[in-house]
Amino acid sequence: MFGDGFYISQFQEAGKAEQAFARYDYLTVMKKFFLINKTDQLIAPPGMEIIDYLETPSLLPPWITEEELQVYADKFLESGFNGPLNYYRAMDLNWELLAPWQGSKIRVPAKLIVGDKDIGFDCGGTKEYIEGNVFKSLVPDIEVVILDGHHFIHQEKAQQVSDEILFFLSKFSEAK
Repeated sequence: MFGDGFYISQFQEAGKAEQAFARYDYLTVMKKFFLINKTDQLIAPPGMEIIDYLETPSLLPPWITEEELQVYADKFLESGFNGPLNYYRAMDLNWELLAPWQGSKIRVPAKLIVGDKDIGFDCGGTKEYIEGNVFKSLVPDIEVVILDGHHFIHQEKAQQVSDEILFFLSKFSEAK
């Protein structure tokens, strides 16, 4: 659908993305991926690795500090990127394993909090699916909250997300 430059396509071959990432220090890799804010940045031009295509932001947004990003970078320095990349490599397996539950309804109250500029929400038809009738038919008791923000909305709008979660949970508390 998106071609060989699409980041998920580039993450499929074991070792390939890890080798490309190794050209950069861990903090730079974190900045490149953590701070993506446009869906067109998810597809590298032909012959280019996504890590090379992504810009390294010179200014950080107010919701994250250099020190916080360094903590993440240090953790990945210990563990490497193989684990997170395997999430993408197991997508087909996940579909196969979850096939018996295709079409099943989630019958408990649920809340989805997402940023309106989240790259996962804003591309590939996800927004239309979540706002459409099929999603609501599968999760009939869903409350969808779309906030002004990006992929890491829980950090970008920490207080607002916390308030939304607490309000949701308060509906089920015995001590009202």
